Amino acid sequence: MSAFNWDDLRFFLAVARAGRLTAASRQLEADHTTVSRRIAALEGALKAKLFERSPQGYALTEQGERLLAKAESMESQALAVASEIGGSDFALSGTVRIGAPDGLGTYFLAPELGRFAERHPDLTLQLVALPRTFSLSKREADIAITLERPTEGRLVSRKLTDYRLSLYASEDYLARNGPVAELADLAGKTLVTYVPDLLYSPLLDYFSGLEKVTARRFECASVVAQMEAVRAGAGVGILHDYAVGRFPELRRILPDIAYSRTYWLVTHAEVRSLRRVEEVHAFILARVKANRGLFEGAPGLHAARETV
Repeated sequence: MSAFNWDDLRFFLAVARAGRLTAASRQLEADHTTVSRRIAALEGALKAKLFERSPQGYALTEQGERLLAKAESMESQALAVASEIGGSDFALSGTVRIGAPDGLGTYFLAPELGRFAERHPDLTLQLVALPRTFSLSKREADIAITLERPTEGRLVSRKLTDYRLSLYASEDYLARNGPVAELADLAGKTLVTYVPDLLYSPLLDYFSGLEKVTARRFECASVVAQMEAVRAGAGVGILHDYAVGRFPELRRILPDIAYSRTYWLVTHAEVRSLRRVEEVHAFILARVKANRGLFEGAPGLHAARETV
């Protein structure tokens, strides 16, 4: 095997994670022909085919999978060295990506992490608030908040918090369609729900018990879209208690119906010790702990009024 350029591994990792040259080139801030040339050079030096090329993108071969594991380990070691050499007396710098469900990311983490970022101007925070799961092994995020505790891989997880969801409708919707004092009053009303085949976790299937009451649906693929639809008077939705308090037009209905779920805070073992990751991880834990009542629905902390 001839010697190869170590920097080619950086290009390899970007293509392996993105699956396409164009996406990798944007991440690397290099044109796609350069990325292709660097991958070809690495394959030539290793005398191994690392990717299967197709119109759909780049898929790792068996040899590519083996190299990916080694390259990610080397990357993690390099990051750890940089963090240790930086020392605790230096300002936080670099990039930390946080993957989170869109509801938590939009209604809680965005303002909280914004304040953290303001205190650390050399640190770039990337909040990816989307209705999806995140692969820490593929470095889609440094920190992920999940609905289910992971059981595989070299992941470090801890419970972040329980949280509650309840039924809500806008004051305008109830005025136009009649009050909801009991379950039967949902008959003929529209439920604002998820798109069933786009659920990324079975824990998001809150509505199965209500199907027998009304068949009318307005399906939205994200928490934010559901929230905006309910606020606009499109129907009745199951919304996060911690997010609703800021919207005075919403009313909690059928208070005996509530749902409890859990958020888990997850990092990969190889980046957990990086100082910038540790600091962001600790900040999220501290801010959620400080707002525990908001998430768990403690009496007196929920701003939305109930209807009876």
